Amino acid sequence: MTSTASSTDTRPSPPSPEQQPSWQQRLRRYGYAAKPRSDVRDRLVPPYTRPSPRLWATLGLPPALTDRLMRWSGWGGPLLVTLLAGVLRFWDLGNPKKVIFDETYYAKDAWALIHRGFEVNWDKNVNDLILKTNGDVPISESASYVVHPPVGKYVIGLGEWMFGFNPFGWRFMTALLGTLSILMLCRIGRRLFRSTFLGCLAGALMAVDGLAFVMSRTALLDGVLQFFVLAAFGCLVIDRDRARERLAAALPPDADGVVRPDAHVAETTRMGLRPWRLLAGLMLGLAIGTKWNGLYILVAFCVMAVLWDVGSRKVAGARHPYEAVIKRDLGWAFLSTVPVAVATYIGSWTAWILSPSDGTGGYYRNWAANQGQSSSWSWLLPDWWLSLWHYEHEVYQFHVGLHSPHAYESNPWSWLVLGRPVSFFYESPAPGKDGCPADAGEQCAREVLALGTPLLWWAAGFAVLYVLWRWLFRRDWRAGAIACGIAAGYLPWFMYQERTIFFFYAVVFLPFLCLAVAMMIGAIVGPPGSSERRRVAGAAGAGVLVLLIAWNFIYFWPLYTGTAIPIDSWRSRMWLDTWV
Repeated sequence: MTSTASSTDTRPSPPSPEQQPSWQQRLRRYGYAAKPRSDVRDRLVPPYTRPSPRLWATLGLPPALTDRLMRWSGWGGPLLVTLLAGVLRFWDLGNPKKVIFDETYYAKDAWALIHRGFEVNWDKNVNDLILKTNGDVPISESASYVVHPPVGKYVIGLGEWMFGFNPFGWRFMTALLGTLSILMLCRIGRRLFRSTFLGCLAGALMAVDGLAFVMSRTALLDGVLQFFVLAAFGCLVIDRDRARERLAAALPPDADGVVRPDAHVAETTRMGLRPWRLLAGLMLGLAIGTKWNGLYILVAFCVMAVLWDVGSRKVAGARHPYEAVIKRDLGWAFLSTVPVAVATYIGSWTAWILSPSDGTGGYYRNWAANQGQSSSWSWLLPDWWLSLWHYEHEVYQFHVGLHSPHAYESNPWSWLVLGRPVSFFYESPAPGKDGCPADAGEQCAREVLALGTPLLWWAAGFAVLYVLWRWLFRRDWRAGAIACGIAAGYLPWFMYQERTIFFFYAVVFLPFLCLAVAMMIGAIVGPPGSSERRRVAGAAGAGVLVLLIAWNFIYFWPLYTGTAIPIDSWRSRMWLDTWV
């Protein structure tokens, strides 16, 4: 997703002494040496941290091989972390061989979408028949009323199309996207922090988070939404770098070869075509087409991207950066994201739009033909548009009015402390059955619990405070970007505290929590230039924290995978009463 530091550094080499002005040469005869002046290109496009070769030298590797390994680490490290995450997520993916939690909706809706083009009604006992016949069941012709857009279900259906209408098939794509999210997070973190180590650390933290793990192995929509949101964020981060590279290239060097801020260039330079911003608009449209809360993320990310443009022009020397952005960037920024996202969302309904409007197509597809003619716009707009608008309005009314009590609903105030995780599956097999040890003495417990790795989430609570401090008092754009990602996925739920909502919705902003923890761990290790003693102590403390998080994931592994364990072992893992 990103390029190496060397491939983005287009700065000319400094002038040789013979090329320098004669007055500088004369001054050097008298022992004068001017202090090096800062180059604005280093502020616009900071270089990547080069890994220290000392570790490789200690291992006895030759310098040539060491140099090659350091150049490959930008991709090699993230790919190794992704491999680990993929092995964990795809291992025994079809277990438990059950329809767990809301898979009862999305797995069947996905199967209907790829065969009918719209969701249908199913017999209430069809789940057992699906498992018994490996999905060889008839599909109804009767359209069903559903309250989520189709993109996430198409994604799930792609796995079913490839591997069949069975637990492995409907979980395959969420496992694949969950694994690819780790790769994206490693690369995004590397670009944010200019450090391969911190980028890989962020990805590794998400690889061993229980909530991310469970959602990657369950056919629900929120894991798909997370993938598209993270992809959109990564596209915008790359676009930010590309735009700043263009500004840096446009700034003229002075007589010493040093690039200084230039108000005219900073305020008049046009960025040209920005394909990564267009791709971000596409990803945001797919996010909205998965679940509606992608709308909040669209707004937040667009504001963030515009502020990044303001910051870029300000660093380049613009005296009126907001005015420059309004004139040069804002229009194209809007056209590259919002219309693209809206068009993508509407396009995701194509199969529903093309279904018959005589009552045999998708739900509400015939609304305009039967009831929508009284609309003052009916003569101007196509019937599918009126029907779709009515459908969207009804779905909105459903979502804001959803107050049905549920045993595992939770308030967003409790999410960061893991107040109420969600049990997706639970069984109590007898000794000797379904993996329960014969000598267990009493019944075992098999559970798939959507619970984040506790030590990671509790550390993330402190990390959120740290990035807010970095953003508010140090004006660190990286901290602001992470805070924006967390806020966009988290804060909107506080407006619906009376609504039935669940903790696993938090998986959407989980990658940004991992970035926050990685940033905090980087601060614990110590900034560049710290003393050897400070770095050793910081590395030891950070290493202990990471190892404890990894151990915590291993300890709760049975609760993430539905592994049968003695009931006493299960009780020992119920650290809070609200987890039961």
